[in-house]
Amino acid sequence: MVSNTSPEPDGPDWENASVVRVLPAVAARKLTKAPFVELADGRLQGVVSSGSDISRVYVASVTAGTHGLSCSTNNNRPCGGLNQGWACKHLDALIEEAVLQYGQDRVARFLRVEVPEGGRITHCLNGTRDPVPAAAVFSRFLRHLSYLELPGGTSPIPELHWFPAGVGR
Repeated sequence: MVSNTSPEPDGPDWENASVVRVLPAVAARKLTKAPFVELADGRLQGVVSSGSDISRVYVASVTAGTHGLSCSTNNNRPCGGLNQGWACKHLDALIEEAVLQYGQDRVARFLRVEVPEGGRITHCLNGTRDPVPAAAVFSRFLRHLSYLELPGGTSPIPELHWFPAGVGR
């Protein structure tokens, strides 16, 4: 799929491509712990597995700037470990996995938090409980999972035309 139909492109080749460059993960992530992590919608958000029940997951998020903390099950039952101003273990796991995926500097910049040398982002948050509906994040996670069920092939998938594939590697 070509995003620019003009015969003479005006800029660098990457500006006319329908794929974008992706930065590799900083370190290997534990997908069983936090299978979905993203910096989107003004929040660090994702899906975190329950430590006690294999069939339960939590949708956790930290709002950039205000550091609003949210954690609930996928059907919006609040997490019992999230107290006013203190992050629960699900938020700790989400932040830890985001640092592995994006790097501490990028996550700290996104959340707008100053982290001292050798410090951890979780210890520098000054937020309060700020519930965010889990449905949108969980739905995006399930949509990503559905792509794992597709048979392998080389034909394009129209709804993934934006997905980065083989650029700059």
